[in-house]
Amino acid sequence: MTWLSPTRLWLLVGVLALAAGYVLVQRRRSRYAVRFTNLRLLDRVAPQRPAWRRHVPAGLFLAMLALLVVGFARPTAEVRVPRERATVMVAVDVSTSMLARDVEPDRLTAAKESARRFVDGLPDEFNVGLVAFAGSAAVLVPPGVDREALHDGIDRLVEGATGVQGTAIGEAINTSLGAVKALDGAAAKDPPPARIVLLSDGANTSGLDPMEAAVDAVAMKVPVHTIAFGTPTGYVERGGRPIQVPVDGQTLDAVAHETGGRFHEAGSAKQLRAVYDDIGSSVGYRTERQDVSARFIGLGLVFALGAAAGSMRWFSRLP
Repeated sequence: MTWLSPTRLWLLVGVLALAAGYVLVQRRRSRYAVRFTNLRLLDRVAPQRPAWRRHVPAGLFLAMLALLVVGFARPTAEVRVPRERATVMVAVDVSTSMLARDVEPDRLTAAKESARRFVDGLPDEFNVGLVAFAGSAAVLVPPGVDREALHDGIDRLVEGATGVQGTAIGEAINTSLGAVKALDGAAAKDPPPARIVLLSDGANTSGLDPMEAAVDAVAMKVPVHTIAFGTPTGYVERGGRPIQVPVDGQTLDAVAHETGGRFHEAGSAKQLRAVYDDIGSSVGYRTERQDVSARFIGLGLVFALGAAAGSMRWFSRLP
């Protein structure tokens, strides 16, 4: 934390002096009470009260002064604020391998539940879109702030939703970038700050080379956060035979590294929720230094109210 007017912090010396004076006065009162021999009269003019109550209002009052001084010095701190026109594209693999049950109840169902939780946790002003991909990619929901439409789109994430089998990671990235460019009238020339969150369980098997799509993402300054979802033991049944579909995150790792995003691995629904929570805490925000003096002034006023309430409650007088 830094201060815009650090010299004003010298006023804290005055607060410390008041605290020292208060302690000194209390000690003198204690010595006087010991010398006062008429105990019956002493009890009438200075009735006994719980010791801690006697000091609470004064302590709150001094804390209030300290907080007001700190606020007066205009402290600043780095604060995360949502980016204007912030756009998040969620791309989900709907290929046949996503039906593997190594993740309960299956990879695709767990991915849908976590994606729904992820988008609900984003600020309402964020534009969020949805892309489904298998052997090809399609925009199910263009980026916008309508969360109901997004929920409906997530419900439509079913195996084979794109009509072509395979895993087209490059196409998913390219389609997501196209949706970002179409956000509004200015997006083509002035793209909004955007992120792509892409979940898959395998390597690219069709369509555009993912690394070529990554180059386009870099050109648009759109990091791609990737999630490799599944376990090495996953399989699906076809024709009564098990077909091994182990998770393969090598391509996803390379894409994230190339675009400045982050690569994640999740082998369970719980781990996937944690990954989405981690991504959601960073996408669509920028960090800027802001004046946070109101925090200290507000807390100081709360302490002032506490001091006044304590005095009126226990001593029937203001400090």
